[in-house]
Amino acid sequence: MYAVIATGGKQYRVEEGQRVLVERLGAVDTDVELTPVMVVDGDDVLATPEALAGSSVSVRIVGDAMGQKIRGFTYKNKSNQRRRWGHRQHLAEIEITGITRG
Repeated sequence: MYAVIATGGKQYRVEEGQRVLVERLGAVDTDVELTPVMVVDGDDVLATPEALAGSSVSVRIVGDAMGQKIRGFTYKNKSNQRRRWGHRQHLAEIEITGITRG
């Protein structure tokens, strides 16, 4: 059985016991319930809001991480205007502890 969850504007295919890096959710060592977008159990596929009512994915936040460094550079031609910038996304490592069907 696996589920597709949506968090941080992205969707992830997850199974029980799997660890995934997602955008930061909260404090470390806390449990969070996420609502799935789709649940697949063998040949049964639950994807409509009526079928997913009562379904949930239990998640435990294991730790924090930082994403890959993004470096950017902007400039304006002929005016000696330059700017360097960088960004690293804050991520959370989560472990899927359970998937329940509705």
